[in-house]
Amino acid sequence: MKKIITILTSLFFALSVVFSLQAKDDQEVIDKLSSFKASGADYSWDRVPQDTKYADNIKKNIISKLKLPANFKVELFAVVPDARNMAISRNKGAVWIGTRKDRVWQATDRDMDNVADTVEKFAPNIKFDIPNGPCYSADGHLYIAERNRVLWFPAAEYFMESPDTVAIPIINQGELIPEAEESYNHTGRVCAIGPDNKLYVSMGQPFNVSPPDKQKLYNEVGIGGMISFNRFPGELDRKTVATGIRNSGGHAFNPKDGTLWFTDNQVDGMGDETPPGELNKMPKMGMWYGHPYYGGGNVRTDDYKNDKIPQDLASRYVKPQVEMKAHAADLGMMFYNADMFPKKYDNAIFSAQHGSWNAVVPRGAQVMVTYLDDKGNAKKTEPFMTGCMTERGTYICRPVDVQQYIDGSILVSDDKAGAVYRITYAAAE
Repeated sequence: MKKIITILTSLFFALSVVFSLQAKDDQEVIDKLSSFKASGADYSWDRVPQDTKYADNIKKNIISKLKLPANFKVELFAVVPDARNMAISRNKGAVWIGTRKDRVWQATDRDMDNVADTVEKFAPNIKFDIPNGPCYSADGHLYIAERNRVLWFPAAEYFMESPDTVAIPIINQGELIPEAEESYNHTGRVCAIGPDNKLYVSMGQPFNVSPPDKQKLYNEVGIGGMISFNRFPGELDRKTVATGIRNSGGHAFNPKDGTLWFTDNQVDGMGDETPPGELNKMPKMGMWYGHPYYGGGNVRTDDYKNDKIPQDLASRYVKPQVEMKAHAADLGMMFYNADMFPKKYDNAIFSAQHGSWNAVVPRGAQVMVTYLDDKGNAKKTEPFMTGCMTERGTYICRPVDVQQYIDGSILVSDDKAGAVYRITYAAAE
């Protein structure tokens, strides 16, 4: 067994190096695009067919099984291979979808029927390296957080019909984290623009439980935490704004009070029912969220259970707002602030549970909703969209992200089926 693990580790490391080198190879392309010059690359790029038997099967075999509260409806928005986190354009029609591979997709509703007509590879001349985390600003700027780079696309909507789109590094390849810390594990970065106009990026640490000899470096760099920085070229003003986060796959700012909330995936190997996953709130910058001393909630990790928590960390510790079911894999999240859904959903948090990779008893694979009280704290959490798991415990879909669409509906990405679903509400007549 040890030999097999060693072989697999070596293979994963080799693949990590390959992907990293690929990302570095496109510096010439980035230099041209940032100077508004043609890249000279082939103008053909991937397009995913939408009107296919595959799409019909998603509707028949998956969407028909999904369950929602009364008067809600779910439909297929787009077929999108490996669909992960999403960013929604200001103008109705364009959605950018990241992947854990080497491409970003652009799904576009061209005939204004709230269904994507085309799904194309975005910025096909750029060699992305795990571009999991796109985010879009209110003033029309697209950002994509990769494994070890952050790119700015200042006019993504304007250039969306061309393979050559302006692309400018905010953080260059190899400078988001030290290159020696590049990993294949927990590298799905996510980003969001804060009320301070800074860009916030979550960075998972690569271990199940990070070892003691990594703590100083990780806290400084923001690995196993969250960083903020200026979202335009010039002085970066990079800051580590939170630590003690094992692996966050989604975060968003509460539009009412500006507080930052995030999900966190917790430690494996401690049993099916422990420790809990987390939905967290950041009351102020510089707080600590428990890892590696806590595995999730108030459960201490086996690795650190006999270690006293340093006073500096203990004084900044923030307990989770919500303890989710263990190993449900809570990922993308958003605050609902549109007017399509009933009043009870105003400013509620919708979050995606991807489902466990290792629990003996499968769980998760659903969309949750968390209601807040008058003080902006979590009041109640319950399932919103279910049906992604059969009675045998087999996943037929695995939600990754939830984002509000232009018309007030919400989109849900699913990387198992390779699809984006659209949820709407219509009151009974």
